[in-house]
Amino acid sequence: MDSTESQETARRLLEAVRIMARLRGPEGCPWDREQTFDTIKRYTLEETYEVFDAIERRAWPELKDELGDLLLQVIFYSQMAAEAGYFTIADVAANLSAKLVRRHPHIFGEVEARDSATVLKNWEEIKREEKRGAGLEESSVLGEIPRSMPALIEAGKLGSSAAKVGFDWPDANGLFAKLDEEIEELRIEVTSADKTDAIEDELGDLLFTTVNLARHLKVDPEFALRRANAKFRARFTAMEGTAGGREVLENLGPEELEKLWTQAKNAVRAEQA
Repeated sequence: MDSTESQETARRLLEAVRIMARLRGPEGCPWDREQTFDTIKRYTLEETYEVFDAIERRAWPELKDELGDLLLQVIFYSQMAAEAGYFTIADVAANLSAKLVRRHPHIFGEVEARDSATVLKNWEEIKREEKRGAGLEESSVLGEIPRSMPALIEAGKLGSSAAKVGFDWPDANGLFAKLDEEIEELRIEVTSADKTDAIEDELGDLLFTTVNLARHLKVDPEFALRRANAKFRARFTAMEGTAGGREVLENLGPEELEKLWTQAKNAVRAEQA
């Protein structure tokens, strides 16, 4: 990025920051002025998933808009923090720059790292040193994983963190066996006369094992499930179209629905081939 481009980028970012400050100001927008960290946080998650969706669909013009919406969240939080005297967006940018330099000693220092595995190992060690220096080091291996994370992501991080100290299945084969075991335990609870929280517990164990199997197979479970969701959406929509609409589907029996589903699967596969 040359000097002129850098200056234009800085100008446009500063303009966005100034607009947000005006929206939050005394003569600003009533809605923006009413927002708090707690009211805004749910939009952050929504905007993040909209970024994911645009990337998966390779919708690059939409991605530009969605990244702008995600950047808005950063600017919004920073403006509220500045008003409260916590920090400014300049502090956010400064911390980020310092962190990038500090955690890339193979680029900005004398450390050698010839592959990504070494880079990640160094990154984790630097993070631990940072926490030690700040007196924030967790006593537990799992202490750094927020409980507020979406459960699917939390399960993957719990498994990954435990694996760092050797608590893990040797390979995917052991997880396939564990998966069979969890399915059987769930089946026993479902067929039991006593319907208790045990079903929820066993289903949770099954999902946790599935997430760890995905980790061993080097598949992101979140994206795998999103892909399955998109596939189901496409096939079900095709099934509705073949049937002639929702009202028709509601009056069909299981065999007719299964036949339409098979037709829809074949039709969608043919379109994607």
